[in-house]
Amino acid sequence: MRECTRMPAGNLVIALGMKKKRNNWRRADPFVAREVQKYGTPAPSREFLLEYLDERGMPMTESELCQELGCDENESEAVARRLRAMARDGQLIRNRRDGFGVARRMDLIAGRVIGHPEGYGFVVPDEGGDDLFLSAREMRSVLHADRVLVRVAGVDRRGRREAALAEVLERKTESVVGRYFDRHGSGHVVADNRRIAQDIDIPPGYDNGARDGQIVQVDIVEQPTRRNRPVGRVVEVIGDHMAPGMEVEIAIRAHGIPVEWPQSVLEEIRDFGDSVPNSAEEGRVDLRDLPLVTIDGVTARDFDDAVYCERRGRNWRVIVAIADVSHYVQMGTALDREAELRGNSVYFPDRVVPMLPEVLSNGLCSLNPDVDRLCLACDMTVDSDGKLVRSRFVEGVMRSHARLTYDAVGAAIQDRDDRVRAELGELVAHLDRLYQLYQVLRDARERRGAMDFESQESVIEYGADGKIENIRPTERNDAHKLIEECMIAANVASARFLRRHKIPCLFRVHEGPSAAKLESLRVFLGELGLGLAGGDKPTPQDFAALLERVEERPDKHLIQTVLLKSLARAVYTPGDQGHFGLALPAYTHFTSPIRRYPDLLVHRAIRHVLRGGKAADFRYGVSNMEALGEQCSMTERRADEAVWDTIEWLKCEYMEDRVGEVFEGIVSSVVGFGLFVELKDVFVEGLVHITSLENDYYHFDPVGHRLTGERSGRVFRLGDPIRVRVVRVDLDDRKIDFEPVGQAQAKERRGRRGKRRR
Repeated sequence: MRECTRMPAGNLVIALGMKKKRNNWRRADPFVAREVQKYGTPAPSREFLLEYLDERGMPMTESELCQELGCDENESEAVARRLRAMARDGQLIRNRRDGFGVARRMDLIAGRVIGHPEGYGFVVPDEGGDDLFLSAREMRSVLHADRVLVRVAGVDRRGRREAALAEVLERKTESVVGRYFDRHGSGHVVADNRRIAQDIDIPPGYDNGARDGQIVQVDIVEQPTRRNRPVGRVVEVIGDHMAPGMEVEIAIRAHGIPVEWPQSVLEEIRDFGDSVPNSAEEGRVDLRDLPLVTIDGVTARDFDDAVYCERRGRNWRVIVAIADVSHYVQMGTALDREAELRGNSVYFPDRVVPMLPEVLSNGLCSLNPDVDRLCLACDMTVDSDGKLVRSRFVEGVMRSHARLTYDAVGAAIQDRDDRVRAELGELVAHLDRLYQLYQVLRDARERRGAMDFESQESVIEYGADGKIENIRPTERNDAHKLIEECMIAANVASARFLRRHKIPCLFRVHEGPSAAKLESLRVFLGELGLGLAGGDKPTPQDFAALLERVEERPDKHLIQTVLLKSLARAVYTPGDQGHFGLALPAYTHFTSPIRRYPDLLVHRAIRHVLRGGKAADFRYGVSNMEALGEQCSMTERRADEAVWDTIEWLKCEYMEDRVGEVFEGIVSSVVGFGLFVELKDVFVEGLVHITSLENDYYHFDPVGHRLTGERSGRVFRLGDPIRVRVVRVDLDDRKIDFEPVGQAQAKERRGRRGKRRR
C-alpha cells in the first residue's frame, strides 16, 4: 500500500477549519482508504486522531470530537470504539470528565510489568528505553505481565527512574498455577511463577476440594488492588506436590502452553489418512530414486529433513529435502491458527507438546523410510571452497531410503567402525561423500568467522517409578555437525531466494553486542591482557579470532562465557539484518516446519514464488510478518522458560537425596550476594551465599566477574574450580544451596597487609 505523508503540525486543524462540515475529516486523514479496506466502515485512523487531539491541546469527549470532525451516526460509533481501544493500548488516557487526551502529553508512559520474586518490579516501556523501577508498594496493584500507564515519580539512590502507577491498561494474568495452603480454614495459593510475588486468597467454598500442599490451577476472580491481594477460585486440582510428572504439568500450565486440540482442528484432520494420495503427487519432481536418508537422534519420532550428496567435477551437489507441511496446513484454517498460537513444539525431558497433531508430525509430514512423502527440496551446488554457487527449490515427492541415527553414522564415518559400515551396506559410500562435504563446509565456516561456542548439554534419565535416576552429558559427534552444516546451507539458500524475489518473510536475526555490553566486555578482556579487534563494530571474525587465541588458556571457560553473554538473543523479524553468530548476511529457518511456525511461513513464501506468485499478490505483508515475528519469538522464549523450569525442578528433586554430599564444581556466575556453582559430571547449579564464605568483607566486581575478600585478598572468579557440599534443597523455589569445602575453593592473592609484613 502506498505510504501517505504525515501532514505538518497544525495542518489537521487548519484543514478542517474548525468547521462543523460533514466528512471534513476524510480529506484530512491520509489513511482513510486503508481504514475502509480493513474495516469496511469508514472511521478516522488512529494516527489522525492522535495528531488531531495533540494539536487541539486539550482532552475532548467523544461527542465533542465527533461534532468537530463532522461524523455521522455510524462514524461516531466507530470513533467511540476506536477511542476506547486507544485508551486500552495506552495511546490515550480518559479523564474523570470522560475527555480523551494524548497520554504522552500527560507525561505518562505505557509499558509492560516485569515482576520480581522479592516483591518489586519494573516497567518495560512500549517505546523502548530504560526500564522504570516499581516499588513493592506500587506492585501491590498489579501482577507480572500487566500493561500499565505510569509517570516518573523520581530517581532512586541507584540512579533508576522510579515509576508511580497511573492506570492499569490490561490485565494479563487470568489463571495461575501454584501450591494450595490451608491455614485454619483460610486458603491461599503461592504461584509457581516466581515473578508473581502476591499470594492469591481462596475464599471459603472456592477451594474445589483442594487439600493442603496440593498443586492447583486457579482462575483470578478479583485482581489485586493497593489494599487487597488477588482473589481466586480453584478450577482444577492437578495433583500432589511430588507426584511423578508433576513438574511438566506445572510448567505447561504456568507458561500457558496449549496442549488440547480444539474441536475445529480435530475435524479438519479427520480425513487426512496415513498415506499420500496420488493426486497430491501430480506435477511434482520425482525424487524417489535418490538415496535420501534421515539422520536423527535415537529417540526422535518426527523426521522432517533428509539429505543427499554427490560429486560433480570439483563441485558438490547437495539436496536437503524437507517435509512439505505447507501442503497440509493451509493458510487461515483452524489447523493454521492453532500452529501459529503454539509457535513451536516444546520438548520436555519426558514428552513433547507438538505444534502439529500427530497425524502430521509423526505421520504424513514425517519422512519415514520406504513410504512416499511430499517435500520441498533445496537443490544446491557447493564449490570446493564450501561456497554456495547456486540453488533452486522444487516441490517434490520423495522416499527416504533409511532412518539413520547420529550414533550409527558417527561410528561409520568418524570412527570407521567396520561392523557398522558393513551393516549400512551401499549407503556407506553416500555417507562418506556427505562427510567429505561436511569438512568442506566446516572449513568455509571457520574462514568466514562463524563462532563456535562449546556448550555441554545434559540428558535426564528416568527410573521405573518415574523419578529422575541420572543426569548424563550428551555426546555430539561429527554426524550432528554434518547435518547442522547441511541445514545451515539450506537456510542460507532460502534467505537468498526470498531476498531475490522480495517476498516478505521471517528472517532469523542475531545481532552483535550493544555499545554498553561491548564496553564492559573490553574492560573485562583488558584485565586479562586480551583485546577484541574491530573498534566500535567488531565482526564475527573478531570474536572467532579471540576464541581461537584463548583455546589453550586455563580460563577459556570464563572468557567464552563472558563473550556469549555479551551477544543478543536471536529473534524472528522481517528485517534481514543478518546472523552475527554464524557470520551470515541473511538467514532464515527453512528446515523444520513440523516443529517451528517460522519455517512453515518460509515454505509458503517459497511455494508462492514457485507457483508464479509475486510480492504484490502474496497474502502476507511486512506488517503481518512483524506481528508473526513477535509471536514466534515469544513462543520460543516461552518454550525455553517452560523447559528450563522443568529441568530445574527435576535437578532439585535429584539433589534432595544428596544433601550433605561433597562435589567438585566450577563457578558458573558471580553476583553481589555470592557464587553460582555448577557441579561437574552432574550439571546441577546451586548458590554459595556470600555468608558461607570465609569470614571477611567481600566486594563484588561486575566487570571482572569476581568477589574479592577485603582482609584476606581471596578471589572467587567466574570459571574457578571449587569444592562444595550440598546443604539445602528448596523444591518450591527451585534453589540449591552449597557451602565451600576446604581451601581449594578460590585463588589466593596477597592483600595489602601481607605486603606490609614483608
